[in-house]
Amino acid sequence: MYGVLVNAAAVLVGGLLGLALRGGISARFRNIVSQGLALCVLLIGIINAIKTADMLCVIVSVVVGALVGEALKIEQRLDRMGEVAQSKFAGEGDSRFSEGFVTATLLYCIGAMAVVGSLQAGLTGDGSTLIAKSTLDGVSSVIFASAMGPGVILSLVPLTIYQGGIALLANVIGPVLSDAVINEMSAVGGLLIVALGMNMLEATKTRVRVANLLPAIFFPIIYLPVYQWIINMF
Repeated sequence: MYGVLVNAAAVLVGGLLGLALRGGISARFRNIVSQGLALCVLLIGIINAIKTADMLCVIVSVVVGALVGEALKIEQRLDRMGEVAQSKFAGEGDSRFSEGFVTATLLYCIGAMAVVGSLQAGLTGDGSTLIAKSTLDGVSSVIFASAMGPGVILSLVPLTIYQGGIALLANVIGPVLSDAVINEMSAVGGLLIVALGMNMLEATKTRVRVANLLPAIFFPIIYLPVYQWIINMF
């Protein structure tokens, strides 16, 4: 579990450093940095999304995951958490607190490294993957916090719960996560990261409710075994 704690600490330290730098960066420069970061997020998402070997799996996972996430109102609940935290911890001028919290939470939790690293930590005690991820998350949290404020730091709470939960349940879910399943989970996650980057750039008329798509990441766990079972039947 030490890898999970290191990851949370990296986000905390990086976020605090970003806040310290924020005061010395004008709004004009923060805006252009945010746009550049959004482009990097898009690139990360595209690289992961195109790794899919089963496009139908991605489509079915996104459709079913969207229905489940919309029913559960995940985005609304995350926004509410951010707003409550903003009222308690942030000043009047931190208008991007909730945005920073939701954006950072999604980016740090979506992706193969979060899942694989947590599984390794739970199954073998090896936290090397999460430590490598911590470096990436720590650097990005500096940039995010300097542009979006203290909400980024709060993302370490759902991040720790998410990765810690996977690590604790590793012995249960590990056997069903084959390389093919993890690859498709990564592809679905990459697609969601693309949507996250588009939101950051305000590139769509209607904001994509990325959090409501989060359940889609886990549907390859169900889809691939069922699909293989159907193929074997015929």
